[in-house]
Amino acid sequence: MQHPTLRMESIGRQLRRERELRQVSLEELAQLTRIPRKMLLRLEEDRFDDLPGEVFAKGFLRSYARALGIDAEPLVDNYGRAQDSCSNGPAPITAITPPERGRRFGIAIAVVIFTILFTLALSIVWRPRQRDTPIELSDRDISSTSKGGVFGDDSNPCDRLAFYGLPRSGPDRHAAHS
Repeated sequence: MQHPTLRMESIGRQLRRERELRQVSLEELAQLTRIPRKMLLRLEEDRFDDLPGEVFAKGFLRSYARALGIDAEPLVDNYGRAQDSCSNGPAPITAITPPERGRRFGIAIAVVIFTILFTLALSIVWRPRQRDTPIELSDRDISSTSKGGVFGDDSNPCDRLAFYGLPRSGPDRHAAHS
């Protein structure tokens, strides 16, 4: 059982006094409890409003007390009573705010970019293959020429090479450049 004067002492002062009596540093306690040092300081300074929430505050108090080998329940009960006396009731429910305009704008841009990329991918996959087919296999009507060939009989074989984009060769090549 605790001494009657300890009950008048604040929770933070009790924790600090017990830690100093056992000659445990805040760094050692932080390592032992895995509670950040700044949260332990907030406990010792009775700054419970600066802690993440009531559940965390109670958990921190229990871990702190267990690490020092003291009974945690009186500390948690004192904390609960202090919180009940400080609070005037449940916190008001805040109105749900719409998402920020910047976030909506970012999502809209992402959708537009995705749509453009998707359309580009489809156009590549479904593009017409007309340029990929060789000229010999094209739908060109070769029956309309005079001798049944594309060039006729009077054409030079070098002209045929030039037609296909190949360099001319043979005696006509030099004559053409002269």
